[in-house]
Amino acid sequence: MIDNLKKILNEDQDPKAIEKITAKLENLLMSNEEIGYIAVQKKPAVTLFPDSIVVTNKRIILCKPKNLGLSMEFIDYDWEDVAASFVKEGILGADYTFTTKSDLTHTVDYLPKNQARKLYTYAKEQLDLIKNPKVIAVEEAKIEEPQAVIEEQVEEVATEEVTNYAEILPATTYVSYEEPKVEATSGERKLSELSQDELFEKLQNYKKLLDNGLILQGEYDNYKKEILMNM
Repeated sequence: MIDNLKKILNEDQDPKAIEKITAKLENLLMSNEEIGYIAVQKKPAVTLFPDSIVVTNKRIILCKPKNLGLSMEFIDYDWEDVAASFVKEGILGADYTFTTKSDLTHTVDYLPKNQARKLYTYAKEQLDLIKNPKVIAVEEAKIEEPQAVIEEQVEEVATEEVTNYAEILPATTYVSYEEPKVEATSGERKLSELSQDELFEKLQNYKKLLDNGLILQGEYDNYKKEILMNM
């Protein structure tokens, strides 16, 4: 399997670690599931059993060695369950963090910066696919539909005579609804002006307020929704 993953081994990954992970994943992958990227932890000190994170077109998988490397613990989340992902770069590497819709937060630290960036990019692509399924379905339908069928449909529309638009278009009543906003206090910047790291830090602060009973669950949900809209 290592021959099929040569494209992944371009950001200083340890080939032995990649081979060990993919060997264990071989029997865990679902049908039509493909590995998109693998990032391997690299701490400043020598790490014999590093944690790894694997992203596929179906899910995100955390790989944690156990029992001195004799066994491996796998924790996975479908992309539909992932709410957002973040990368925070430091001097000795980068932290990759993702949050779930059930308010769980997972972080893999000491990743090489290039690996963390590739991981983040792949995750964003998969989340975009989840958010815009209709656009993708329409594009695929256009590609697969025979040209003759398309031309026939165009001719039918062109010869149809519309005499009264009022009979065709139903009356629609629009109800105005305003989403709750996270209001900025005097001197504080708007959410749209904050960076990804600042937004993530603000979300963590609201979570601490919720855990300490200083705000209600409904308030936290509103804050979280508004912050994620600006990421």
